[in-house]
Amino acid sequence: MSSVTILVDVQNIYYTSRQAYGKSFDYNKFWAEVTAGRTVDKAIAYAIDRGDEKQRQFQNILRAIGFEVKLKPFIQRADGSAKGDWDVGITLDAIEYGQHSDVLVLASGDGDFALLAERLISKYQTEVEVYGVPSLTAQALVNAASRFLPIGPELLLG
Repeated sequence: MSSVTILVDVQNIYYTSRQAYGKSFDYNKFWAEVTAGRTVDKAIAYAIDRGDEKQRQFQNILRAIGFEVKLKPFIQRADGSAKGDWDVGITLDAIEYGQHSDVLVLASGDGDFALLAERLISKYQTEVEVYGVPSLTAQALVNAASRFLPIGPELLLG
């Protein structure tokens, strides 16, 4: 059995699934797919905490599936813009945990992770599987991954 580390950029997956399909990502189906025949070394879902009840319920669902949920506060700037991404945290955890796994699964379409995928593959010989919405995933990330797995209807709710 191969070992896997699973890292999910929750905001990216939420917004890209909504934009492309008008539906939500099915974390249960995703979990079943990425863990089949594998032992899970680490599974982390990275999210922004706005403090509302519906979001807390969603976070509890993620925990029940098997994810550790890491939260950052939602920051509204004075100019009206918002901040809240996990790129650095995901990268640090990917290097820390990914080097000990046979496979690192990254659910995100963010092209900033292309260098991370390249490093894990070249330095640690970790296979990197990227799940993303095809039309909204950076080509650099698709190219850098060992395997790109498109998020389509089979991984969506409804």
